Amino acid sequence: MTDLPFADEIPTPDEEVLNLLRLNLVPGVGPRMQQNLLEFFGSASDIFHADLRLLEQVNGIGPKLARLISVARDSDDAINEWRQCCERKVTLFQSGEAGYPRNLAEISDAPNLLYARGSLQPRDDLAVAIVGSRRCTHYGKQQAEKIAKALAMAGVTVVSGLARGIDAAAHRGALAAGGRTMAVLATGLLNIYPPEHADLAKDVSDNGAIVCEMKLNQHPSPGLFPQRNRIISGLSLGVIIIEAQRKSGALHTARHAMEQGREVMAVPGQIDSLASEGSNDLIRDGATLIRNADDVLEALGPLIEPVQTAEKEEVRSPRELTLNDQERAVLNLVTTQPRSLDEVLREATIESSRVLATLTILEMKRMVKRLPGGMLVRLT
Repeated sequence: MTDLPFADEIPTPDEEVLNLLRLNLVPGVGPRMQQNLLEFFGSASDIFHADLRLLEQVNGIGPKLARLISVARDSDDAINEWRQCCERKVTLFQSGEAGYPRNLAEISDAPNLLYARGSLQPRDDLAVAIVGSRRCTHYGKQQAEKIAKALAMAGVTVVSGLARGIDAAAHRGALAAGGRTMAVLATGLLNIYPPEHADLAKDVSDNGAIVCEMKLNQHPSPGLFPQRNRIISGLSLGVIIIEAQRKSGALHTARHAMEQGREVMAVPGQIDSLASEGSNDLIRDGATLIRNADDVLEALGPLIEPVQTAEKEEVRSPRELTLNDQERAVLNLVTTQPRSLDEVLREATIESSRVLATLTILEMKRMVKRLPGGMLVRLT
């Protein structure tokens, strides 16, 4: 996107972004069809320069869709959508460009354009999703709020779907902690669903972001909810399931997480509770049983790249968020390349005896390893 004048002081969209918008607005062209077209032509701009016969050669594109794509080339719908985004303070993030969420970019079917209201920040790479039943019990709601609040206090961004029940409880738990949270919608950003969560959506966007891949005015449709679940898991390092029945949509999110290589975790419910049948099944089949936020942070593996927290501290593994200030300060003196104990003691701002005691704790937590010759190395 550029900052060139574009009627009424609205910035001029990049040509590829505008054509991606055009593609997104063609009825019947969903994420998979978009991917087929982009793989065939290489760019959205090339798609709209192609003739009908060439369009029809793309897998899944018949004469009807080819005509709709051709008609969209001369339509003003994409320009109007762009105007509305600018007027409503909605940002468009293009896959492969700066600002696009790093976790989401890793999945095979990531949205080519992500609509966002609020802010996406680098520290949101340290994110965990919490999803579950809309018809949750008091126990389920209580656990969702408690775990979300503790994760948010530790510096983790809580991702969910703004739905009734567990999703709403997770967002509210993160907000109560003064932390960051992200809501992934199955509708457009101008059609909050369910409508009674409009105020919650505003709070989420003020303390994180609400995002979607749908056009601004997209209304709810049953098929769009399973589709958006891949984005919930894609934004996250892991997914926590709380109270899911065996036909729950939350299990779709768990399946997406497995396919994407994300950690799948579940909070156990009563063995005779219908509300927890699906989540208990996940635990039986190998999902990590979690009881609290510490369990979650222990379950998550090392990060591909370090993430900076709000305090500008570098985190290489979510487990590090369980450390107290002294432990974290000493850990940050130890590098992933072997370093002498003497160097660590010289740079520490606390007395040597406390540094040595803290190093022992870090070694027990498998975050530091002692090497021959008085050397230390940070484990990832």
